[in-house]
Amino acid sequence: IHNFWDNHSFVSEFILLGFSRDSRINAILFNIFLFLYLSTLVGNGLIVILIHLDSHLHTPMYFLLSALSMLDMSYVTTTVPQMLVHLVCQKKIISYVGCVSQMYIFLVLGITEGWLFSVMAYDRYVAICYPLRYKVIMSPWLCGAMIVFCGLWGVSCSLVYTVFTMCLPYCGPNEINHFFCEVPAVLKLTCADTSLNDQVDFILGFILLLIPLSFILSSYVCIFATILKICSAQGRLKAFSTCASHITVVTMFCGPAMFMYMNPGASASPERDKILALFYNVISAFLNPIIYSLRNKDVKKAFLKVTSWGRAPE
Repeated sequence: IHNFWDNHSFVSEFILLGFSRDSRINAILFNIFLFLYLSTLVGNGLIVILIHLDSHLHTPMYFLLSALSMLDMSYVTTTVPQMLVHLVCQKKIISYVGCVSQMYIFLVLGITEGWLFSVMAYDRYVAICYPLRYKVIMSPWLCGAMIVFCGLWGVSCSLVYTVFTMCLPYCGPNEINHFFCEVPAVLKLTCADTSLNDQVDFILGFILLLIPLSFILSSYVCIFATILKICSAQGRLKAFSTCASHITVVTMFCGPAMFMYMNPGASASPERDKILALFYNVISAFLNPIIYSLRNKDVKKAFLKVTSWGRAPE
């Protein structure tokens, strides 16, 4: 787009307003978010290490879980360290290039994760509906190809989002009422008509959120139909428990993201946007290891085995 680099000359940096101007509130928020960030890194990092070290976890489901954990660690690192610095510093500035980079990387990881959830739903569909053919269908090649597909979607669609946002003229003011450079918050600063961007955001939101969700829903319709045919109550409970965690995580991530990206930017309240962003960026990444993996018996066994806590005393 012709004026991409010319337009940004109006504004060379942005100010991220964050959550509050009260230093006491910011000190409390700093401690909360530092705890959440470190816990996210430890929890997700532990999952990746356990899956790598324990051969019993070298299955398609855990391969996808390790990919999710690595995405979550990267996802929160895109925004939270900068947010922590801004909570304790008076200067809350981010350069234009830094803002563009943060926006793009955040979108790449978020879109990739959204599509990865649909791949994980397909994995559960094959495991429950075709258990005897599970390892044949979910081959390492197919798992790798699906993750690459998710990543390519993330890279290409994020480029469209970012270019359409940053090619607009930003004449000032340069204060972003958010804790990082997210598309809806940045668009509110432009001195041009954003109706085309709102349409692009809605269309991309439909492709990137509703289509994966439709895949997930169709997978679970087939899964629940199969579960109902299982004779034993214990068998039904076991089959359902493998899906319940995934449904919870998908709801926490996709629900807030849909509200954020499929509503017109001008009508949304900045405070509401911050809360929604916290849910699909920070809270979901923090809870994923707890909901999805650490309550899993196989992961607990792997943890005891790797740490030697599960060995019988000699």
